[in-house]
Amino acid sequence: MQNSSLLQEGLMLMAFGMGFVFVFLTILVVATALMSRVVKRLVPVPAKPGPSTGQKGKAEDDDAVLAAIGVAIHRYRRRGSDVSSS
Repeated sequence: MQNSSLLQEGLMLMAFGMGFVFVFLTILVVATALMSRVVKRLVPVPAKPGPSTGQKGKAEDDDAVLAAIGVAIHRYRRRGSDVSSS
């Protein structure tokens, strides 16, 4: 008889714990959704940036990035072939 009452108390404690976690997570989701709506109302929408005049600088940056990637790939492949031939 003692084992069945112990099992029943364990199941009740498990149900209470799971219910508490479920309620807490539900409240957390609702609070997050409400805060999101409040922030959307209070923060102004950022203005879209106009056309920039620095397009030439961006192309130069892209060229520099591509060159750096090419050098890195070359060094990686060269290092990989040195390791495999040893």
